[in-house]
Amino acid sequence: MPADYYETLGVGRSATADELKKAYRRLARKYHPDVSSEPDAESRFKDVQKAYEVLKDGQKRAAYDRFGHAGVNGGAGRGPAGGAGFGDVNDIFGDIFGDIFGGGRRRRQQTRRGQDLRYELELDLEEAVQGCNKEIRIPTLGKCTSCDGSGSKSGKLDVCSTCGGQGQVRMQQGIFSVQQTCPTCGGSGRVIKDPCDGCGGSGQVRETRTLQVKIPPGVDEGDRIRLGGEGASGAQGGQAGDLYVDVHVRPHPLFQRDGDDLFCEVPIPITTAALGGQLKVPTLNGSVMLKIPAETQPGKLFRLRGKGVQSVRSRSTGDLLCQVSVETPVNLTREQKAMLREFQNSFEDNSHHNPQSSSWTDRVKSFFDRMGL
Repeated sequence: MPADYYETLGVGRSATADELKKAYRRLARKYHPDVSSEPDAESRFKDVQKAYEVLKDGQKRAAYDRFGHAGVNGGAGRGPAGGAGFGDVNDIFGDIFGDIFGGGRRRRQQTRRGQDLRYELELDLEEAVQGCNKEIRIPTLGKCTSCDGSGSKSGKLDVCSTCGGQGQVRMQQGIFSVQQTCPTCGGSGRVIKDPCDGCGGSGQVRETRTLQVKIPPGVDEGDRIRLGGEGASGAQGGQAGDLYVDVHVRPHPLFQRDGDDLFCEVPIPITTAALGGQLKVPTLNGSVMLKIPAETQPGKLFRLRGKGVQSVRSRSTGDLLCQVSVETPVNLTREQKAMLREFQNSFEDNSHHNPQSSSWTDRVKSFFDRMGL
């Protein structure tokens, strides 16, 4: 008794048409007598071909499911004069490789999408942090108004005679048959017989477009904004590309940005560092008072929470980091220098007033002792 067709293809009885096709292609490639080295390849291939010829046909499959082999009279897969045929190995491998390399027999016609464009946009830090609207001018390829982008003077496209409108042509290479893009129509399946005078048949004309770009608050260096459909128009009515706006932030005279935080260096007089005080410091939303504790050392970092940048992604807000640098007074008068010497001489115990200097001196002495210097 002949083997069950579903078992021959290795699929279940509820297999879809796609699953049947995949199983057939896999087994046909394995057992075709022209390429297979299996000892029973010819017999196995006949069984596979017969099973697929029945199951791919809806009416035959229904009859087989109901009556078994008797329902299809054993006639599936017969070649001329009732003999079982192998089929063309080129057709089998053409289907397999046609799908891999871009198509299959029912391949959709390709569309000629327009190019994506890039625009380098420079912003001040304030603009990037707070958001703004910027007007930009883009040199691009726009849709020809004379032919409405079709490229044809009459607005009509004719079927390509080379590929018959399929956009693909079959190329024979030995035992393989590979589908390739039609060289005449470029895969569109259509050609222009009466090119538009305004665009020469491309459907595109050079133009400079003015656009308004909305910059969201919090963008940073290297961020990219996509404007869909604002790139170059597609050839012969194809879809337009996109415009990508790359953000660059100019250096700021006061602030440096690190993610959502801002950094600012704040110089203070030596007297303020020693005695403490208050200092007005800038933020991007106005000034605030920064309290400087007495005995503040150079490099001390103060964090002003929530005074940084609101993230464009998480909407959380960073901090403002203020690092103090203690200034040494310059251009002193004779009297001021004398006062400083008197002030220095008032230190009975230098280590008590200058702990960092004393600690450093001790470490240097210990180093020299270890080195025998």
